[in-house]
Amino acid sequence: MKNYFIVGHSSGIGKALTELLSADNKIFGTYYKSNFDFKNPNVSTHYLNVLDEKYDLSFLPDSIYGFVYCPGSINLKPFERIKEAEFIDDYRLQVLGAIKIIQSIIPKLKKGIYPSIVLFSTVAVQTGFKFHSIVSSSKGAIEGLTKSLAAEYAPKIRVNCIAPSLTDTPLASGFINTEEKLIQNSERHPMKSIGAAEDVASLAAFLLSEKSKFITGRIFHIDGGIGAIK
Repeated sequence: MKNYFIVGHSSGIGKALTELLSADNKIFGTYYKSNFDFKNPNVSTHYLNVLDEKYDLSFLPDSIYGFVYCPGSINLKPFERIKEAEFIDDYRLQVLGAIKIIQSIIPKLKKGIYPSIVLFSTVAVQTGFKFHSIVSSSKGAIEGLTKSLAAEYAPKIRVNCIAPSLTDTPLASGFINTEEKLIQNSERHPMKSIGAAEDVASLAAFLLSEKSKFITGRIFHIDGGIGAIK
């Protein structure tokens, strides 16, 4: 049984990934706003605010086989209306939060077998969408971080990134909370649908597994084709 650490495992993609992995592995997960009772002895849940200056990670075991950072935000605004503090706050959540935790757990990952880090970006980084300057800036940094860490920690620790398009999660609920919005956003994608949390979780599970032991430093697009074809 392998140990996996998932920050933000109580909803959305993190929840789907926890449910997928917890049948055969031990999951150490954290939540912030809302907890979810998995009713599974293989799931250990802990409160964590990644924006805190200090936090306690003593609940983690000595070795970790995989780490996934799920916290994020989708703040869409016209560029001229965005305040500097909004860029900073988003960067603290999406980038610095991941950096601080990764720095804390590197020794534990080095003790794992084929250890893997999975981070999340967005299709909007490499495919320009209007009003996405906040999230694209932060997630662009995540893509750069992915490649840098992959180079620095090869061959011991693999680091990859998933860049989804709009996915049916609580984070994206405001964009699909009516039938009209759901249809409009589905039609934007060549696959004429939006992603499910399970779609992204399945890819994350593969990147955590030994089946992907020859893959590192890659950005994987799971976006219904919107980033590649018209």
